[in-house]
This record gives sequence, structure tokens and C-alpha cells, in this order.
Amino acid sequence: MEVKIRRNESSENLIKRFSRKSKKEKITEEWIERQYYKKPSVIKREKHFKRLLEIEKQKRKEEDER
Repeated sequence: MEVKIRRNESSENLIKRFSRKSKKEKITEEWIERQYYKKPSVIKREKHFKRLLEIEKQKRKEEDER
């Protein structure tokens, strides 16, 4: 990831742009996740429950639209 300083841009704005870009690309989340080893079974279980939560969220959204 690269953030170049723009003409007449303050260092504060540059840092803000960097932080927004890093959040968008989920760099910090990935770094935190890779700090420790996770067994493949744990990863699979997390994906499964995450999928279930998304399905429930979508169902609630559809019910609200009605």
C-alpha cells in the first residue's frame, strides 16, 4: 500500500488518508489475525458461524422491508 503526499497537504491529512486506506484494505485486522496460529478446524468453524450470522441478518432485513 502506498500513500503519497499531495501538494500543500498537511501531515495530519496524510496520516488520516493512510489510516482510512489501511482500514479499507483490512491490513491491521489481517495482521492481528496472523499473529497466532489457528487450527484449520477453528477457521472452518468461524467461517460457518459467520455465514450463519450473515444469513440471519439478511432475513431480518427482508422482514423489515415488508
